[in-house]
Amino acid sequence: MTLNDLQCKKIAILGLGLENQALVDFLLAKKIDCALTICDARLAPALGEKYQALAKHKNISWQLGPTYNQNLEVFDVLFRSPGWPLACPGVQLARRAKKIVSSPMKLFFDLCPTKNIIGVTGSKGKGTTSSLITAMLKAGNPPSPGPRRAKRVWLGGNIGVAPFAFINKLKPGDWVVLELSSFQLEDLPASPRIAVLTNFTPEHLAPADPNNPNYHSGLAKYWQAKLNIAVHQTAGGLFIVNEKLKNKIEKLCAQKILTGKIKYFTKSDLPSRLPGEHNKENIAAAALAAAAAGVDAKAILQAVAKFKGLEHRLEFVKTVAQIKYYDDSFATTPESTMIALQSFAAPIILLAGGADKRADFSALAKLIKQKVKLVCLLSGAGTPALKKCLLAAGINKKQLPEFDNLKAAMSAARASAAAGNIILLSTAGASFGMFKNYKERGNQFKEIVNTMNKLNANTTNATNVSS
Repeated sequence: MTLNDLQCKKIAILGLGLENQALVDFLLAKKIDCALTICDARLAPALGEKYQALAKHKNISWQLGPTYNQNLEVFDVLFRSPGWPLACPGVQLARRAKKIVSSPMKLFFDLCPTKNIIGVTGSKGKGTTSSLITAMLKAGNPPSPGPRRAKRVWLGGNIGVAPFAFINKLKPGDWVVLELSSFQLEDLPASPRIAVLTNFTPEHLAPADPNNPNYHSGLAKYWQAKLNIAVHQTAGGLFIVNEKLKNKIEKLCAQKILTGKIKYFTKSDLPSRLPGEHNKENIAAAALAAAAAGVDAKAILQAVAKFKGLEHRLEFVKTVAQIKYYDDSFATTPESTMIALQSFAAPIILLAGGADKRADFSALAKLIKQKVKLVCLLSGAGTPALKKCLLAAGINKKQLPEFDNLKAAMSAARASAAAGNIILLSTAGASFGMFKNYKERGNQFKEIVNTMNKLNANTTNATNVSS
């Protein structure tokens, strides 16, 4: 699709999230002669500044609230945000009416002036790996004297930077690193030149975020979405995959579903500040991608040594009274919390529980039985299922107090901790309900830790639900 294809068209913007807002800003800046209608389940007050910023434009209409997904077949082109389900009846009706259902990421691949795109996906680790690749590319292209200019590197996608926020600044020789979620990939008809699949575990099989209710109807659909990062590669493409997935990938190669070159990664032994065996895998994947982009081994080594990790991903917060606190709020699945638990040898007090994603907690419960001395359960729709598995694993009910307030849970955790222990926020569930998102949950955790000397370690009663 080109920008000319959008001239004189009726365009629906399905969901005013980060990507679609950047797309709208881009179309307005390009002065595309089109009629834009923003469709969103939220009303104007809930959209807040997003609404205020665009309400002044005369060629923008609004379809908000209960009618947000009605009559979508009247539009010529629909740009779907990642959180807007493809199974939405309005989208399906538009498709049957032969209307174009696209997305900001689809259009970015069409318009991007550089083909030097590295895409990273995976159930977990894609943000860390994307950021590592970016750091390696930058380390491998230092500024130099004379007329030769260093290559420029841009990081965007699911990591929180919309590609349309920087597309006007891109040059043909630049490198773009994209963190890609399954919802960005599920209908993407293009693949990046270098693709990375960090790992694959069950995820997004039930709606959790009320503002982004997209989910996959089954594990096979989720797998197909992830594979889209590589299925459209040409013979010159490179697909970097976790060796744990080798059997699945070799079957696809035999069926000629994958035609690019395949490289597998295991674990890196490069010196790093990042804790956990899973981060050794992330480093190995990033190093292969950076090397394929022309970065030398010395620059890769330097980038890994300097990399501090991402916020809310097994992030060390502080040591207070010889107790270490880690924020792993991004761990929204049982598998990711298991990875966090396996990263430490010291006794752990765990803060867990949250929104319901229809996850299986049985394996996590067995590991918690081995490594955790107390589980402070945070209220949420998925917490009863977690507690049931913990009890079935033989954990005493007294070790499973429940809280509907993070500060009270933290006070209980601190009261039970001894010198050398770890207090870990790694919930194995989404944040929605008690928190807006995992960032708010992690930020509250860190704020409490950083003011820990002001808390009474024995105050656990305020909002203790049960013990």
